[in-house]
Amino acid sequence: MQALTVLEEHACFGGVQGFYEHASDVIGLPMRFGVYRPPQAARAPVPVLVYLAGLTCNEQTFAIKAGAQQFAARHGLMLVTPDTSPRNTGVAQADKDWDFGTGAGFYLDATEEPYARHWRMESYVTQELPRVVAQNFNAKPGKSGIFGHSMGGHGALTLALRHPELYDSVSALAPICAPGEVPWGEKAFTGYLGADPARWAEHDAVRLIASGARAPQLLVDQGTADQFLQLQLRPELLEAACAVAGQPLLLRRHEGYDHGYFFIASVVADHIAHHAKTLCA
Repeated sequence: MQALTVLEEHACFGGVQGFYEHASDVIGLPMRFGVYRPPQAARAPVPVLVYLAGLTCNEQTFAIKAGAQQFAARHGLMLVTPDTSPRNTGVAQADKDWDFGTGAGFYLDATEEPYARHWRMESYVTQELPRVVAQNFNAKPGKSGIFGHSMGGHGALTLALRHPELYDSVSALAPICAPGEVPWGEKAFTGYLGADPARWAEHDAVRLIASGARAPQLLVDQGTADQFLQLQLRPELLEAACAVAGQPLLLRRHEGYDHGYFFIASVVADHIAHHAKTLCA
């Protein structure tokens, strides 16, 4: 059992919102994450819903801003929020840009130096973190969902498509849908994976669906006033790929909503309910 350092714990909607740190074998550095334990977890194991945050965020952002705990408490879901990248890596250029490096792990395992050693967020989220949660919290085995926002929406979609055996439900809020075709993704993929677009396709939701990967029904919410909609997010490409491939998708467009946490807070109840329908059945 990996030892946890308790950083903070707070009573919240009858449960406990906590933030923790542990020595990650996969990352090779300390990693922080959050867990909301609903009141039901005091009596029996509960399903786990993992939330992946976006660029510049950390393990606390969603827990503080989204107001999701009240809905997780209602349905009896444990919320797990990993950090968005390794921290204090000693890589000088890691802090140069807000959209690459620190706070911008893109939920993949880097293969390019100097990032290959520590930027292993896919393995961390899909392998190590679930073990740490299972060892330290009252999580129900074999009942997990995943969702996320922006870069984290990209992560939720791609990890669900790449690891269908791990996730029973998936959703995304304003996700980067086709990272191999937009500036954020091109920058990150080149830095982490190299210049070969064939490598990028392995971490691109649109390309994964076109190549035959499948996930449970996707719920995707997108604001029409999102400042990143046209250049970076491209939900219409996901919509087209799902239509061609027969991948179930519910894409909801919300008039007047932007990219921020006011939007997330406005729709998060629906996302929790979407996951609970499967995980709590």
